[in-house]
Amino acid sequence: MELTKEEFIKRVYDYEKNPNDWKYAGDKPAIVDFHATWCAPCKMLAPTLEEVAQEFSDQIHVYKVDVDKQPELAAIFGVRSVPTLLWIPMEGKPSISQGALPKSQLESLVKSTLLKEE
Repeated sequence: MELTKEEFIKRVYDYEKNPNDWKYAGDKPAIVDFHATWCAPCKMLAPTLEEVAQEFSDQIHVYKVDVDKQPELAAIFGVRSVPTLLWIPMEGKPSISQGALPKSQLESLVKSTLLKEE
């Protein structure tokens, strides 16, 4: 799902109300893919991320943010290169990874970071 600023505030994090206090708004852990239409690694990552989204569809949300359409969201998270993935667990602060990761690494990160499996 592609997020606008309004959708991001509603589904992920209201940074206008809580600029210094991370409060995740979702009901499941999430990955936010900061991408751009002109980015080759983003295009490589997209189908892999789609597979991971389907594989874990009942356990996590996968969102996309186009950095060219939503520069404010990219700036808030310090996104300087794409693709950048924001990993959001239910508890605690989110973490960030950059680059097009292979599916095995994405699955491993979903399990260890979002679902807290060993």
